[in-house]
Amino acid sequence: MTVRIAGIGLGGLGLMELEAFASMEGVEVVAGADPSVAARDRFIEAFAAPVYETTEELLAAHDDLGAASIASVHAGHFEQAAACIEAGLDVHVEKPMVTTVDEAVALVDAADEHGALVQVGYQRHVDPYYVELRRLIEAGAIGTPRMAHCHLQQDWLRDYAEGWQGDPELSGGGFLYDSGSHLMDVLPWALAAEPSEVAALTDDRGEGAEIDAAISAHLERDDGIVTASVGVCGDGTQTPDVDDGLTVYGTEGSLHYDGDELVRVDRGGDELAVEIDGDADFETLTRVKLENFVGAIRGEEELAAPPEDGLRAIAFTEAAVRAADRGETVDAQELIDAARAR
Repeated sequence: MTVRIAGIGLGGLGLMELEAFASMEGVEVVAGADPSVAARDRFIEAFAAPVYETTEELLAAHDDLGAASIASVHAGHFEQAAACIEAGLDVHVEKPMVTTVDEAVALVDAADEHGALVQVGYQRHVDPYYVELRRLIEAGAIGTPRMAHCHLQQDWLRDYAEGWQGDPELSGGGFLYDSGSHLMDVLPWALAAEPSEVAALTDDRGEGAEIDAAISAHLERDDGIVTASVGVCGDGTQTPDVDDGLTVYGTEGSLHYDGDELVRVDRGGDELAVEIDGDADFETLTRVKLENFVGAIRGEEELAAPPEDGLRAIAFTEAAVRAADRGETVDAQELIDAARAR
């Protein structure tokens, strides 16, 4: 089965992902779309395929597509993904899936209605460290999880804030909507939990979009509540790779991932480094998540990051931003319920 795919958003990440797709057996990059002339020229040079200014032009010109890969500005994700789903395509969309809970609910519903596969580009779902951490929690290796905290830092302020990523009209917000979105996804995903009550403080450093955020939340599991904290710093020390980590405390022990090593600690304090097979560099994880998307299209795999994960992450994010703005706790599940009622 040949998967014929179009790229929407042809910047650095978009082209990188299309090159990965093109290198896979039975995958053909058919067309691209981007408002930037320079981006379109780079696409033509790389793929010698038709390229368009808008998604609408691309879809009107091609009725032979099977899938689309979206890596455009965040604010464009919803309309582009919805148009592709309406055209009968399966969709890979970079994070965040969309920028509001209303959009996320609408996209999940559209995918269900049309029977479309939608994968969100959260590569930690295929990261062997996070996958093993999640598996150990599910297996009861630390008992019942009760407390978690995670962090992520990047020199985003200097490298990205002056671009479209720092413009809320295009990105949805600031650092929390960009690299920080990975934590808003992976924390509840690793815990098999849903965010409920959320409190937060943010600092925009006068930039008009949040640079730093400190978030406290209750995450609801079938076996109880996990009290959790999230810290993101957009004025960090490294780029483009981020520095992130996650610690989970349970009734029988804890798990600690610092970006390099996953360690399990039992109730008596004995430590055991967990053996991990597989690479976790960005290029490898990007390829693995895209291979997962193609495998799901062919019916060979389950999606590693389905649209429900994108909905949960943006609800967690929106609840945090609203909580910081209002100075009060906001319930993420109530945001989802309200969107579904509209």
